[in-house]
Amino acid sequence: MAARCCSDQLVSKMGRVKHLPTDITETQLNRCLNVVELIFLGLGSMLGSGLYILTGSLARFTAGPAIIISYLIAGICSGLAALSYAEFGARVPKAGSTYIFVYVTMGELLAFLVGWELILEYSVGAAAISRSWSGYVDTLTGHKISHFILKYITGGPIDVPFIAAYPDFFAFLVVIVVMIIVAIGAKVSAKFYSACTAVNLCIIVFFGIMGCIYGDLDNWKVGGFAPYGFSGIMAAAAPCFYAYVGFDAITTTGEEAKNPTKNIPRALVVTLTVATFCYLTVSASLTLMVPFYDIDPSGALAAAFAYLNIPWAEYITGAGALLGMTSSLMAFMFALPRCIYAMASDGLLCPVFARIHHWTKTPVIATIAFGLLTSVFAIIFDTNALVNFLAIGTLLSYSIVSLSVIVMRYKPAAVGNILVGGDYEKLIDPQDYGKLKKRFRSITILASAEPGRIPAIVTILMALFLFIFSIIAVNCSEAILQKKAWVIILLTLFAAMVAMSLLVICMHQQNMSALNFKVPCVPFVPALSVFFNFILMANLSGVTWIRFGIWVTLGMTVYFTYGMHHSKEGLRQSSEDEVELNETDAILPESAQAFELNLEDNDPTQQSNKLKYGSDDVVSKDTAKGELDQANSANN
Repeated sequence: MAARCCSDQLVSKMGRVKHLPTDITETQLNRCLNVVELIFLGLGSMLGSGLYILTGSLARFTAGPAIIISYLIAGICSGLAALSYAEFGARVPKAGSTYIFVYVTMGELLAFLVGWELILEYSVGAAAISRSWSGYVDTLTGHKISHFILKYITGGPIDVPFIAAYPDFFAFLVVIVVMIIVAIGAKVSAKFYSACTAVNLCIIVFFGIMGCIYGDLDNWKVGGFAPYGFSGIMAAAAPCFYAYVGFDAITTTGEEAKNPTKNIPRALVVTLTVATFCYLTVSASLTLMVPFYDIDPSGALAAAFAYLNIPWAEYITGAGALLGMTSSLMAFMFALPRCIYAMASDGLLCPVFARIHHWTKTPVIATIAFGLLTSVFAIIFDTNALVNFLAIGTLLSYSIVSLSVIVMRYKPAAVGNILVGGDYEKLIDPQDYGKLKKRFRSITILASAEPGRIPAIVTILMALFLFIFSIIAVNCSEAILQKKAWVIILLTLFAAMVAMSLLVICMHQQNMSALNFKVPCVPFVPALSVFFNFILMANLSGVTWIRFGIWVTLGMTVYFTYGMHHSKEGLRQSSEDEVELNETDAILPESAQAFELNLEDNDPTQQSNKLKYGSDDVVSKDTAKGELDQANSANN
């Protein structure tokens, strides 16, 4: 019994959800960012090393000119995830992005896991960008930096898996400088990266125009448009997703954005649209100007003009690449401490990281501490290892947000009737939110559950079915092409389970509460987003999954040893329970503290409870009930 009680308490702690204040717009941070600055923050985080480094590498070694399709697939996946982020940005305009969204819907344990993955995403992403920045400068200087380090410091390349060939001290310094700029203040940071992003967009337009002038369609015919086949396109799609990572940085500004419930969704939609267009334009122009097998993977865009013998364009593009990667690095470094600040404010991390500097109005300690961690990642690890490590955590976070949208849509409402579809006579009672629709309430096993409980459970099961389906589809592709019966049966079985899960969810009444933005076609659009994310995750290597497992294990250790016991939500609930208990004790009469239960010993039919109030008078419940009935009869 004691073990079961402890188990129930543990589950209750892991599943507690965050209680939001009445005024969710109240904050210690400075609300100074308008919608244009939010858009530039998103574009700055996305149009960096993914554009200038990843495009050339993937086009040459993985997908060829079909890198365009890979970017389109990754863009669709990101767009579907962005819809979910936009809805949560309208619901919960708080710092912390995915972490806060999951905390208010799915519970504390899952929220901590997502927050832990966000720390990984932003720190590893910033480290990868800083290494790309350093590599681009090294390329423009004729590799003098790397040659100096290899000759005079390491004495040769370091041959250790996942470790860089040489310690990148230049990348270390880049992270330190950007960290200082970010720590100064949100407004200063916003102006700096907005200027960098504006110049970067001009360079992208310039590159697209040059591609139209110097592009040659014959470059798509030599070797074929998709020389590595469909498998190459899909293999490139997962790393291409890295190029879109960072749009969620917009949602971390929930406490620094003006009118966040409207501006955050708008900024997300515009950012994804512009970024996708930029990636398609650059990848098409690059592969039209240079045959894919001649692309320089270390500095593809600038090297394209060297290939065409246009040196002035090479220098312009090189400068634009550095500015683009600078703005991208700043966006990641800007978002990282905001996530840590949110977790520390909730007591899940050390409270020192939640301190706001009185002058800069930024979490300076969190910025410096994790900026140093990022600089260590940058100096040690190889760029490819960082990118793959980043992708898996980001895809998981996006999937959890999409699942959270489904769960939130079927939670019961507090008060008020909501008009549906403009029909002024058709109102849905908020008490029906999360319950079975009236025509399905004959299914007693579903109708008897608490509102919202069945959709939440079925959503988790659907995610499991989708994950298994994705693993089978990716790892058994040859058996699928050969139409093996066993794999067809397995895919059909799990597809049917997913369809059944969606049917059960749709049988329940959605919460129709009005928002500035809502994901359309719930639960189908979020489920499609989760499916695409799982497909990309299944394409990642086993080693990446192992490293990811180690990071998750470390995070769970932090949560169970510190976060769970210092959670402010847990302390708040304990305080409320104590107050409620004290109020109950105050209501009880003082003499009831001598309460004693008595049973009749002689007549079994009179074995009723008796209340003794510290005196010799004993009153039977049956007698009291009889006297009450007589009094009521007399009054009548």
